[in-house]
Amino acid sequence: MDSNAENRQERRFTYRWPIWFGQDRTQTASFGIMEDVSNGGIAFTYVDSAVPLQEGQTLMVRFSLPRFDTPDPKATIGVARTGHIRWITAVGNDVYQVGLQFDTPLSLQPAEEAALTAACRDAAL
Repeated sequence: MDSNAENRQERRFTYRWPIWFGQDRTQTASFGIMEDVSNGGIAFTYVDSAVPLQEGQTLMVRFSLPRFDTPDPKATIGVARTGHIRWITAVGNDVYQVGLQFDTPLSLQPAEEAALTAACRDAAL
C-alpha cells in the first residue's frame, strides 16, 4: 500500500538519522533509518532481517531530533514514543518503509515548529 503520501496531514521534517524500534522496552531493538517526522508520526526504512512488521502493530521507537534552543548544530534530544504502524511499503530487496502514527504526538514548541517548517521548505528547493 503506497498511500502514505496522501495520508500526511502536516508538513514533515526530512531527517535521515538512526532509529531503533521494537515491540516494547524489553525486546531487543532493531535498527532503521528515519526518513521524516512530524508531531503525529514518523516514516522510516529498515532491512527485513527476521523482523516481521505488519500494519496495525504497536511499536516503541527511539530516535533523536535536532535541538533548536542551542547554537550547537550537533545538539540533539532523544525521543521515545509508542505508536501503531499505519502502512508498510517494499522499496527494495528486503528494504521496507514504515509509517508509524504516534499514540502521543510530539510536543514541539512554536520556535521548533518554525525551524522544522523552514527546514521542510529548504529541503523542497
